[in-house]
Amino acid sequence: MIRFLGLCVQNLILCLKYLFGGNVKFRSVISQAAAISYDSLPISLIIAFISAAVIAIQVSKEFLMTGAEAYIGGTIAVVMIREIAPGFVALAIGARAGTAISAEIANMQVTSQVDAIKTLKVDPIGYYFAPRILAGAITVPMVVILAELFGIIGGMMISYVTIELHPNRYMYSVWQFLNTRDIYISIFKGFIFGIIIPLICATQGYQTSGGAKNVGISTTKAAILSTVFLLVADLLITLIFYVL
Repeated sequence: MIRFLGLCVQNLILCLKYLFGGNVKFRSVISQAAAISYDSLPISLIIAFISAAVIAIQVSKEFLMTGAEAYIGGTIAVVMIREIAPGFVALAIGARAGTAISAEIANMQVTSQVDAIKTLKVDPIGYYFAPRILAGAITVPMVVILAELFGIIGGMMISYVTIELHPNRYMYSVWQFLNTRDIYISIFKGFIFGIIIPLICATQGYQTSGGAKNVGISTTKAAILSTVFLLVADLLITLIFYVL
């Protein structure tokens, strides 16, 4: 694990050099942004909506029994913005787009396409990694913001259905509890997760050797590693901003 983390840091440094050297094409970044975030947008929004709906179902009746139904909207908003939306969106994108990145680069590695790039005196790390990392860093925070919005709306709808909480009271509670600092931290989480997902998965795919069987094994490892590193990064960011 430590060796793999070192490889990821090394690849990230190479990507930054490639990026600041002006070698990344805008078209390739747009293409990767569509593959990473746009194609993962439906499943991310569905997960956020359902997660907020489940939370609303769990807490609405209990809050009503204690006379605290006016705080349902704020509670759901805080939970969604601080943790649920960034974390679940990152896991969804990692499961969908991250494994695709790993499989694609692993297939290029085992079919000698990477060696062909090297013969053209092109840095394969920068060429394959940099557009994906840049696209993830830019677009994943956007998906996080949309997921937060959908989650708050989902909580509002379920609260109205379960305990007939008026949307005005729900949204008033949201605005009372809403903190711009939490929004900034969630965007920062999305930015870090957008770097981690393509970096981890591309690095794992790049280490693949052998045949088609190894591509599948490498893709599975990429899914596991990206999940572990995302959770660790989430823990560290939360400790830094909310504890220390």
